[in-house]
Amino acid sequence: MPPDSQPQSAPEIALIQSRMILGKTVDDLNLQAEIEPKYFPIFGRGLARLLGKEPGTISVPRFYLDTGSNDVPSEVTLTILGENNFEIEGEGFSLKGKKGVLLEDKGVSILVDSIDAQPGSQFKITYISRLKAISNLLESLNVADQGKDTGMLNLTFTGDNPTLISQVLSSITQNYLAQNVERQAAQDAKSLEFLNEQLPKVRTDLDAAEDKLNNYRKQKDSVDLTMEAKSVLDQIVNVDNQLNELTFREAEISQLYTKEHPTYKALMEKRQTLQTERNKLNKKVSSMPSTQQEVLRLSRDVESGRAVYLQLLSRQQELNIAKSSAIGNVRIIDNAITEPKPVKPKKILVIALGIIIGLFFSVGFVFVRVFLRRGIESPEQLEEMGINVYASIPVSEWLTKNTNKNKRQKNESDTLLAVENPADLAVEAIRSLRTSLHFAMMESKNNILMISGASPNAGKTFVSTNLAATIAMTGKKVLFIDSDLRKGYVHKMLGSENVKGLSDILSGQAKVESIIERVSGGEFDYIGRGQTPPNPAELLMHPRFKELLSWASQNYELVIVDTPPILAVTDAAIIGQYAGTTLLVARFEANTAKEIAVSIKRFEQTGVVIKGCILNGVMKKASSYYSYGYSQYGYSYTDNKSK
Repeated sequence: MPPDSQPQSAPEIALIQSRMILGKTVDDLNLQAEIEPKYFPIFGRGLARLLGKEPGTISVPRFYLDTGSNDVPSEVTLTILGENNFEIEGEGFSLKGKKGVLLEDKGVSILVDSIDAQPGSQFKITYISRLKAISNLLESLNVADQGKDTGMLNLTFTGDNPTLISQVLSSITQNYLAQNVERQAAQDAKSLEFLNEQLPKVRTDLDAAEDKLNNYRKQKDSVDLTMEAKSVLDQIVNVDNQLNELTFREAEISQLYTKEHPTYKALMEKRQTLQTERNKLNKKVSSMPSTQQEVLRLSRDVESGRAVYLQLLSRQQELNIAKSSAIGNVRIIDNAITEPKPVKPKKILVIALGIIIGLFFSVGFVFVRVFLRRGIESPEQLEEMGINVYASIPVSEWLTKNTNKNKRQKNESDTLLAVENPADLAVEAIRSLRTSLHFAMMESKNNILMISGASPNAGKTFVSTNLAATIAMTGKKVLFIDSDLRKGYVHKMLGSENVKGLSDILSGQAKVESIIERVSGGEFDYIGRGQTPPNPAELLMHPRFKELLSWASQNYELVIVDTPPILAVTDAAIIGQYAGTTLLVARFEANTAKEIAVSIKRFEQTGVVIKGCILNGVMKKASSYYSYGYSQYGYSYTDNKSK
């Protein structure tokens, strides 16, 4: 076969995939109606599969929906009402029908002949155009040669309904077989019509040839052929008969194949061989006497005509028999069967790919999160920026275990840790901060300490309240002021009611002496935030706030002011004007170095100098530095009973 020629099966494959065959299958199986169970959106199908719930099935041999356009699919919802009843709902209509009864109304024609589903089950029935249904079939159908030059074709169909797959393949093969029989019958009928037209003509030509031969013999006194001439005549007649047979054969195959097809080419080559042989025989005839030549010519016409006539009669009988039997040249070797297990998806492969993809995205997410937001993980990061770190406060394991899950943070609870568990590692770190502050505040302009944070949830309130408690336990007189007029919650930590507080003092509605409360167990005084005002920043800029701090500085050895985060509001920058010492709380792995730098810059723009930072919420996994620190705290506060 030439490299550029197509295989003999190519026309048959194209025929099977044609609209003539597939369209008949669409009509036979009503494939313009696509039926699928209706699930809850997004995860309904997966949930049903997980719970092992069967959606049920229905059989709809007939369905038509007047869409008004062949290109726009429309759908209806079929709801099972009972064993034999159902309801159809579509855009602007609702119809009820019975199993086995054709329902025709409002542009809908549907016949449901079987129901195997629970009442309440819903099915979505989509009506698509015939061309779309054929295209869907073609996408799932594959036709290929069963081996090279075997003359056998293998049909495969992919889908999610084993029963429908078998029905589709059976319908396609039966339609192809019926088409082949019809095509063969049509060819036989056409050939028979041709023979019926040619037989009278051939008979007339034969009679004329016989008359010419008889008349010539009478004129020449019954001239007979020699033995050699008879032999040549027999050969010529045989060649002519074969050429005539090839002519009839060519008329048949020209309807099936092009001139480039191997079968057609083989026939032409055989004809060329026979014509060459006949030319050789004609040369022998030309060497004979003229009388013998003429008798030989007339005898050849008679014998050839008689042979052709007999061939036509024989072929006519064959075609009459073929027409009555209607047998094609195609047969089905194996009927359609479905695979016992789904060919896809491959569960093991899907699970493996899912795990790999999940790991890939998880690792990728972690890396992206790390690169996009690298929180502070060590005090060295702050010190490299030129910021003093006064303390690294670890996460309190005791507080984590005993704090209610509904609180804001695990280490910002309603519990004053320095009172409830003074041996906690976090409290020991705050004691270390107390010592550092003692020396840091010696050169400050006053005894007012402001503690702020870069962002919410940094833990500034936890640090400031417990710092106030640890300093008060040394015998110093301490006043704690909650200046977060928006979201301050120190009163909850200290078990007090937020009736009146700082906002009432600044608005002139209350005296300082009536607002100050004593913290039970903490041994320090505090002023709560009071009612939330509409203008917190303006109140803090009122002279009363400066007067309050001046009075507190004179009457207490230390005044601790807890402020809102600087990156959220400007309140901390206002309060910092009056504080002799300002510390910034940074949350471990939450606040970034950039946030701390921006916070410090914002304070500096208003003339407030940050003395240093407190790294809060340090986790044990941080580094060997912290692990050493923890072990030191643990050594100091763990009873050793072994002697």
